[in-house]
Parts: sequence; C-alpha cells; structure tokens
Amino acid sequence: MSGHSKWSTIKRKKGAADEKRGKIFTNIIKEITIAARLGGGDDSANPRLRQAIDKAKSANMPADNIKRAIQKGTGELPGVNYEEYVYEGYGPAGVAIMMEVLTDNKNRTVAEIRHLMTKYGGNLGENGSVAWMFDKKGQIIIDKANYDEDTMFELVLECGAEDFEVEDEEFIIATDPSEMMAVRDQLTAKNVNIKSAEIELIPKNLQKVEGDDVNRLLNLMEALEDHEDLKNVFANFDIDEDLLTDN
Repeated sequence: MSGHSKWSTIKRKKGAADEKRGKIFTNIIKEITIAARLGGGDDSANPRLRQAIDKAKSANMPADNIKRAIQKGTGELPGVNYEEYVYEGYGPAGVAIMMEVLTDNKNRTVAEIRHLMTKYGGNLGENGSVAWMFDKKGQIIIDKANYDEDTMFELVLECGAEDFEVEDEEFIIATDPSEMMAVRDQLTAKNVNIKSAEIELIPKNLQKVEGDDVNRLLNLMEALEDHEDLKNVFANFDIDEDLLTDN
C-alpha cells in the first residue's frame, strides 16, 4: 500500500477504543439502525448490517441493544432518523482530513465540526477537496504474535486479499471494500483470530508533520474523535514515532 492509516494505528496503541466505550456503543447503534433501514433487518442478506452486528458483539454490546437498533431501523420500533455524511478539510501542516458522520441534525453537527477545525488550526473544505487523496479499502487487523509471517502471507493471498503489511505487532490486510467480509470469514474459518475488520479511507500519500504542528494536529484529531456524531476520522499525516511518546 502507498500509505496506511497512521491515526488508526495510534488509536490502537493508545487503547482509545476502550477509553471511549460509551461513544463506540452510540456509533454502533447508529450504524446498525442506518444499515437496517437501508438494507433490511436480515443480516444474512445485508453485509453492512452483518459487519455492524459483528462490531457490536466484539464490543460486548448486549443482544437486546442490537435487536432494538435493528427494529428502529426497520421501523418496527420508533426511533431517531439518523443520516450519514462525509466532510472534508485540512488540519495543521496541510494535512488532509476525512470525517464520516452519523447525525440526526446536520446543521448542528457541521457547525460544531467547523468550530473544532478552526479552534485547532484547521478548516473545512468543499466536497471533493481532499477525497481524491484517499482510497477506500477493507482493513483487517491480526495480532502477529501467534502466527508465522510467511504462512500468514500465503493464507491471506489465498483468501483474496489485495495487500499484506507488517507493522509493529500487527498484520494489516487490505481488501476491496466489497470483499472484506468474505476475506474475514475465510480467515476465521481457518482459525485465524481477527482483531478488527473495518472499511477505512487509506491515504495515497503521507504528509510529514513536524514541530509544533504535531501537538496541534493530534489535539484536533482527538477533539474530532471525541465528537459524538463522528463515526470515523481519517488523515494522511506521517509523524515520527519518537514525537508521539509524550502525546
């Protein structure tokens, strides 16, 4: 791959998912509701819903919560009507940022995002201003501790993945977005333990960030991640590992 999601790597290292479990549950419920509304409540015929349910189970979400979210999506239960949007912009040092949003109030959310971007030295851009800098890919993450690298590489290619990368203690497997769940299922059938499987926006090239811009950028990314309506945040920055120690 020409680039990878540095921000996703940083979040995994920080254990940010564990620290923000409440927000994760909220986002998963929104995602399940939208997926059920758009594709129906049968996860066997709705890949997006199945992915959302798998994520909910991985986060130990109670089954009743999952069921209610599906029923709200299909209209069997009353619920909030969430919509999804993508916003684009620039952060400090000209870093390109993509933001996937699930909200019941577009005007409120975009105003709040604009405020955060301005506060931390960034700005919202027009549609298409930075989207061309990213490719949408499935990203399957596997802890490499219990697997031989050469064996895993061959297995991943057999399952139809597009690319295979080793980073620190993880194998990162790239797939076509439409094939991610199929590749994931094949790996699971071969007793491979999947750490996560997500559709991500992968930067085609990385923007080097140095000096004071490092803290400004990371503060912006954290603030965006903390916003309850942001499902995912992606950026094309590259920061030296030693500069992340104190962040």
